[in-house]
Amino acid sequence: MGFRLAAYAVCIEDERILLARCVLPTGGSNWTLPGGKVEQAEDPFDAVIREVVEETGYDAVVERLLGVDSRVIPAAEAWSGAEHQNVGIFYQVRITGGTLRPEANGSVAESVWTPIPEVARLRRSSLVDVGLALARTLPATGHVTHVPVGGLIQH
Repeated sequence: MGFRLAAYAVCIEDERILLARCVLPTGGSNWTLPGGKVEQAEDPFDAVIREVVEETGYDAVVERLLGVDSRVIPAAEAWSGAEHQNVGIFYQVRITGGTLRPEANGSVAESVWTPIPEVARLRRSSLVDVGLALARTLPATGHVTHVPVGGLIQH
């Protein structure tokens, strides 16, 4: 089983959330949070800021740790075709500067500010729902109920 440690940015301003449209290797796309893999020897705190810059063009600062989500993605549902565990660390971030733009040479085609009520109608990663739940509830444990996939919600 593969393993991936990732850091994700939950950036909410004026009842809108910053989402990134990720182009899938299999074709199509879905919406997700800015973020991604924590590199070898990299601090997840630094990784989330790096990922926001890479994927959106924005500079950001971490305001707080929101929580952690761990899920096993079955091989049949994984982009790679191999079962793996994804451990995601979610941070509340605030944009401090920069200019919104697509990711250069990456999988993010665009990033947009999306009104929170519109999120439910988007084909999206379960990470979006986890991030919104953490930001809404701020659980002392840093954990929310598992978000099931299916329909518009994808791995």
